[in-house]
Amino acid sequence: MNGVHHLFVWFNDPANWHGVNGVPRRVLEHLTLWAWSMAIACAIAVPGGLLLGRSRRTGTVTVNVANIGRAIPSFAVIVLSVIWLGLGNAPVVVALVLLAVPPIFTFAFTGVRQVDAATVESARGMGMTEARILRSVQVPLALPLILNGLRLSSAAVIATAPLAALVGSGGLGRYVIDGFAVRDFAEVSAGVTLVVTLVVCNELLFAGLVRAASRGPARRSRARSRDGRRKT
Repeated sequence: MNGVHHLFVWFNDPANWHGVNGVPRRVLEHLTLWAWSMAIACAIAVPGGLLLGRSRRTGTVTVNVANIGRAIPSFAVIVLSVIWLGLGNAPVVVALVLLAVPPIFTFAFTGVRQVDAATVESARGMGMTEARILRSVQVPLALPLILNGLRLSSAAVIATAPLAALVGSGGLGRYVIDGFAVRDFAEVSAGVTLVVTLVVCNELLFAGLVRAASRGPARRSRARSRDGRRKT
């Protein structure tokens, strides 16, 4: 209970909510690292997963290569990147992108690959182009699975971004590193609490998006059924 009390006091100290080391500034730095990493990872993994997923190749080798990023420790990637890129945000973003790409790629690949072949053939029979089939049929049906890949990657990036503090960058990891340096365990606990809060918010956000995406195909299916009954 003593630790909880110190944590409560820390969060209620106005000094911890203002200035360069204030909570809003650190959260913004953390989310900036997250945004850059997720944007780059999505730009790489989503198109790659969609295009390879709808090809006729097995894609096993490609998926395994993409998963290499998960096998390499993020700390090791950051250390190696510092040698080439120096201190700051860049080496952290490189490590976080390697961490984020595999789930996004794998779920996009699997989502498109699992779309019912009869549905795709039906769309071709209606005269749709391959690009329109991907955009209007395969992506909407695969969207819930794609969003789950984004959810996993986003949570991993948020939870790993505190390592940025080790190479002179900002974010919530500063509370952990600086708190340990001066044995201020209330500050350490505050940093951990804020990271966990962001991860929970991430889970709630994507859970809502997945539910909304899952209801879309169901509504379209019910609408087609109603249209079919009217015609008969």
